[in-house]
Amino acid sequence: MRLFALPGLPEVHPGDDLNALIGAGLAAAAETLQTGDVVVIAQKIVSKAEGRLVTLDSVQPSTTAHELAAQADKDPRLVELILQESAEVLRCRPGVIVVEHRLGFVMANAGIDQSNVHQAGAGTALLLPLDPDASCERIRAALRASTGAEVAVLVIDSHGRAWRQGTVGVTIGAAGMPALLDLRGRPDRHGRTLRVTEVGQADEVAAAASLLMGQADEGRPVVVVRGVPQMAGIAWGAGSGKARDLVRPREMDMFR
Repeated sequence: MRLFALPGLPEVHPGDDLNALIGAGLAAAAETLQTGDVVVIAQKIVSKAEGRLVTLDSVQPSTTAHELAAQADKDPRLVELILQESAEVLRCRPGVIVVEHRLGFVMANAGIDQSNVHQAGAGTALLLPLDPDASCERIRAALRASTGAEVAVLVIDSHGRAWRQGTVGVTIGAAGMPALLDLRGRPDRHGRTLRVTEVGQADEVAAAASLLMGQADEGRPVVVVRGVPQMAGIAWGAGSGKARDLVRPREMDMFR
């Protein structure tokens, strides 16, 4: 596979056209999109373009938010936003509130972030997109119209893991490629039938792209991944997969 980050993308603001910014980045890199490419986009710029910025001064914390804020040592206004974005609070300790996000993901602080939210200052929080899968489909359609290439689009974020240290890039929105590969029933190299193997392909691509994006001040929020293997019998294209396919059903969640 080949991966390349788009250079020179500017700070993104509400209402910005991500398709146009990606086009400019491709031109700056002297690259063109090819059918089968995967365009991987950092969640932050999608959220910014979609106006998912909230000024903390506009938030009125509830009693529950004040109680959790004391446990987590967080701003009660930020905790109120976490509660509004969550279906359930699972754990709370100083520095972090682990929740089931309204999208189904189990994650810290409902994915709400204040880093690299420069244009609105320190009193602003950035929420996840309302529907990242739909965001991916819109961007994919715009790229198809502007380039003629049938690409897949992933929106990715950084998540911690319950059983390992460190964050990794994971997919929170997908369009145009399978997010989860179900290999059960296929033979291995020796003819043994696979019985439990499911591969989080979109997360594997997200993790690879995240290495190029970086986590601090690198300024590389869009990465193109070329040559992702496409397995026989597993369709790519419209309707082929969503990030919600990666959410483990609650009854199978061994940590709850």
